[in-house]
Amino acid sequence: MSSNIKVKLNCIECSREFIGKTTVTKYCSTKCNRSNYRRRVRKQNLEVQVDSTEPSIPIKIEDFRNREFLTVTQVSKLIGCSRQNVYKLIRSGKLQATNLLEKKTIIKRIDLDMMFENLKIQKVEKQAHDFSIDDCYTLSEVVSKFEISEKALYEYIKRNDIPTLKEGWFVYVPKSIMDNIFGI
Repeated sequence: MSSNIKVKLNCIECSREFIGKTTVTKYCSTKCNRSNYRRRVRKQNLEVQVDSTEPSIPIKIEDFRNREFLTVTQVSKLIGCSRQNVYKLIRSGKLQATNLLEKKTIIKRIDLDMMFENLKIQKVEKQAHDFSIDDCYTLSEVVSKFEISEKALYEYIKRNDIPTLKEGWFVYVPKSIMDNIFGI
């Protein structure tokens, strides 16, 4: 049984006025119907993605600060770096760690605090080596005076942690240290 009802309605999608055959018609055409459907699906997908990106378990850094022993993951979250960087600190000897099992490495909280104290001390020691440009050689002067390659000089400075001073385009090293090293 069909009806001959003709009702003036407004399309939900495009807001155009149209004549509907039923009182529950929402769209003026299939094009508007599809467009609205796609928008609703896209909105649902975005809501699902937003829900999935929120952390399911909130990280409480305060819990890590009170523990005597920490895992590599906890240390990485505490200092704000990746786990690989924590392993690099361990391999370089800057951070002491104990490997209990093959995949279980723990770090004493005291060792972590000591690492930061050592970094502060090293920074103060480097600043204590302040020197003026008058008492320095440029790197090119060192290369020509002591007849060594630039690469060897750079490696030696890096390996022995020799203080440098950068002024403009030039890098300076203390004359006294270079003279002691190369025997003049």
